[in-house]
Amino acid sequence: LLGTSRYVTNLLVRAPEALQMLSGDEGLRPRRQPELAVLMGTAASRQDDSAQAAHAIRSLRRVELLRIAFADLLGHLDDSEVAIALTELADATLASALGAAVRIVAAELGLPDLDLRFAVIAMGRLGGRELGYGSDADVLFVYDDRGAGPEAGRRAHLVAERLRAMLAAPSTDPPLLLDADLRPEGRNGPLVRSLGSYAEYYQRWASVWEAQALLRARFCAGDPELGERFVELIDPIRYPAGSLPAAAVVEIRRIKGRVDAERLPRGADPHTHTKLGRGGLADVEWTVQLLQLRNAGRVAGLRTTGTPAALRAAVDAGLLAADEAAELTAAWRLAGRLRNAIMLVRDRPEDQLPKPGRVLEAVGRVLGYQPGFQAGQLIDDYRRVTRRARRVVESVFYDPAD
Repeated sequence: LLGTSRYVTNLLVRAPEALQMLSGDEGLRPRRQPELAVLMGTAASRQDDSAQAAHAIRSLRRVELLRIAFADLLGHLDDSEVAIALTELADATLASALGAAVRIVAAELGLPDLDLRFAVIAMGRLGGRELGYGSDADVLFVYDDRGAGPEAGRRAHLVAERLRAMLAAPSTDPPLLLDADLRPEGRNGPLVRSLGSYAEYYQRWASVWEAQALLRARFCAGDPELGERFVELIDPIRYPAGSLPAAAVVEIRRIKGRVDAERLPRGADPHTHTKLGRGGLADVEWTVQLLQLRNAGRVAGLRTTGTPAALRAAVDAGLLAADEAAELTAAWRLAGRLRNAIMLVRDRPEDQLPKPGRVLEAVGRVLGYQPGFQAGQLIDDYRRVTRRARRVVESVFYDPAD
């Protein structure tokens, strides 16, 4: 473990007691979200200020990250199980930190109770239950304005800011960075909105890219009833009835072309960039999401936040051939595994496949290649899988018949 993973080594320095988990297979089974939320919430409830509460939550998160990484590197978890474990850990972290933030903000305002209904909506990879070791947490913040007093908006903003600060503050424990840039109006818009404000915005101003982003939205922390009402609000937007207008399809393709042209880092190889390269994560996910926007209004199986589940539903509905879905799935899974492997080896998130050398050899070992394998084999395997996926993307996403 230590010879392969700098990520594990650096986590273990601050939590050497985690070595006890290696005494047997039972200790390598990831804890589920409800158990984690109770453990973290109980630990945080004993603390008097947000810094201490954050430390209690984040130190437990560090140990659980080690448990997942141990199990992953030792072959006890497959890639989908790693993603679920990391997602449930993030959900539990958010739930416990939110509870602590609400309690502490109320105490600072001199109130016995904040009297606020507040929810965190997971977006992006968190919403899809597809987190990797290096993923940030994309979120939206919403509060209930029904019967709320004039102070509700200010209190909600205080809670959201405190939650973000608790999970991102400099610490010996790894941060969970909350990214709220997918909110209406992006960075220029309010950090927190009421449910009524979201309803007004989406009904009047929602663009096709915002509907696309909402395909991955799900409730993850806070008030469940409010979270359910938010999901009910956005379902008609992300699963539109009837066919998607031709202009919207053109706009999605235009945005995708701009992303491909502008966001690929200078000097990056588009054939081995796992996120924005040809046949990589973005290619597959945009293809799936266009199928959802065009068909989820009439195909219930496509109303899912997960990429593999949406691909299976597309096959069942006759929207994709089985071999096309298999090629997209293979490329998507391999790109995700490589991103995780690079993070485990180097302890920093990178989307570019390393050049042949010691790092790539270590990445190959994490992926299960046998000792002594030629590093070029991994690159060739990746390029072959993604080349096949790209052909499907060009046929489906850029369908010339449209």
